[in-house]
Amino acid sequence: MHAADTAIAHLQAHKSAWANLPIPARLDLLHRCIAGTVAVAEDWAIAACRAKGIDPNAPLAGEEWLLGPVGLLLNLRLLIQALAAGGQPRPVSVRSRADGQQVAQVFPDSLQDRLMWLGFRGEVWIEPGQPASQGQIYRPGGNSTAGVALVLGAGNVSAIAPMDALSKLFAENQVVLLKLNPVSNYVKPFLETALRPLIEGGFLAIITGDAAVGAFLCQHEGIDTIHVTGSHHTHDAILWGNTPAEQAERKAANQPVLAKPITSELGCVTPILVVPGRWSVADLQYQAQHVASMVAHNASFNCVAGKALVLSKHWPQRDDFLAALKSALAATPARKAYYPGAQDRYQAFLDRYPQAIALAPRTPDIVPWTLIPDVPPAPGEYALTTEAFCGVLAEVSLDAGNTAAFLQQAVDFANETLWGTLSCVLLIDPATQRQNAAAVERAIAQLRYGNIGINAWTGMNFLLSALTWGAFPGNPLSAIGSGRGIVHNAYLFDYPQKSVVYAPFHIRPKPIWFANHRTLQQVTRRYVEFLASPNWRRFAQVAIAALRG
Repeated sequence: MHAADTAIAHLQAHKSAWANLPIPARLDLLHRCIAGTVAVAEDWAIAACRAKGIDPNAPLAGEEWLLGPVGLLLNLRLLIQALAAGGQPRPVSVRSRADGQQVAQVFPDSLQDRLMWLGFRGEVWIEPGQPASQGQIYRPGGNSTAGVALVLGAGNVSAIAPMDALSKLFAENQVVLLKLNPVSNYVKPFLETALRPLIEGGFLAIITGDAAVGAFLCQHEGIDTIHVTGSHHTHDAILWGNTPAEQAERKAANQPVLAKPITSELGCVTPILVVPGRWSVADLQYQAQHVASMVAHNASFNCVAGKALVLSKHWPQRDDFLAALKSALAATPARKAYYPGAQDRYQAFLDRYPQAIALAPRTPDIVPWTLIPDVPPAPGEYALTTEAFCGVLAEVSLDAGNTAAFLQQAVDFANETLWGTLSCVLLIDPATQRQNAAAVERAIAQLRYGNIGINAWTGMNFLLSALTWGAFPGNPLSAIGSGRGIVHNAYLFDYPQKSVVYAPFHIRPKPIWFANHRTLQQVTRRYVEFLASPNWRRFAQVAIAALRG
């Protein structure tokens, strides 16, 4: 472990310099990181495509541009905006709910974003009883405690690890040792180029290694805090021991293996709550494609992939919608099951649900998109308490007679029965939303999820790093669920509770997360060029490509 020891010692030697580095110097580093990211964007996306079995020349390759360089560039741009405002960028607006809770609109915050994301709105809800204050470490007398953070990166999305590192650096004032997940080791040379200014300054180091290396680093005396993106099993192994028996014993005695602060993002059985309404044939087909895309994106290896479709048993169009969904999934090309353990996880669902409908053939390399109809809405049900992390979607129908009753029952079901508090989607047509405005607002307020999408997949909450990313607050370390703590948060709110993205029922042009987007690679390539140096000519190029999707 000599290389890790050396890296940690180097970071320890520079942690105080980072904590006291003034904003102008930080801004210079961020601008240089943008140049470095743009320089490797194409090679990075191609390498990710090859790792995941995607043709680098196909439209689908645009996914890897989004999940890598675009995500990182958006984060860097927003951090520049935040620091240029002294660490307290002005929200678009701040409102107070009737109970006094503060809600800050943070997106879109520019004319270009308003035009690029027509009809979208992004909000950060603040913890009840707390102010919408910002940038604590940048305020006079703010906390500038130096430290070394270990970031254990995710393996599924290549932008996650560097974005987590940026949060530790620029929101928490800690230098970072970033250990990549072995599944995404291919990204190391690209991150080392993209973030070279931070590495050369002694503020960031990137290493690779297996689980044993991760365990060693967690125990290292030179590591002050830990952030992990992965599974709750990994979190509990770090904090409570290697075996279920040891974990249970330590939890009962409240004696964790580590006493270091640890934050985490650990996945979710993401519900898609479909509010019954009167939908046209076009509505049914559009939203079926929307749900299919929430399942298929990144081969369903997303912590916010759609996993529980929640319908009303009494919705007259329930059967029509399920038929449209099956057609949409069947028409979505199969993807390589690149993430380790996918076949075993898939088989575990098949063993428990003989009614599962596979919508394509299964092969050693492919887990087909699979709908599991009529899953009972019961506490402890396997499909509702186990994140599949493969192309499985469970369907649950609730016995609620009208819209208001369905909303309340769906919220209670999501909060009390489903595992996780990271991500929740609600689909509702405009007429139904207008007629039930108070019930919808109440449902959003009551949902205990860190990220909520209204007519938008919560993958957008992740991509738009003006928003916060993480589980709903309150998970104890002994029952960690989707984790604790937040990242991204480019508006640097001190007390965020959750983020909500609102979108039109029909999003135009076609959303960039739709599996059948015809020009996705063109859009994302031009988006990288736009983010490298934003101007109206490059904006127009993005818009033209998007309109052809």
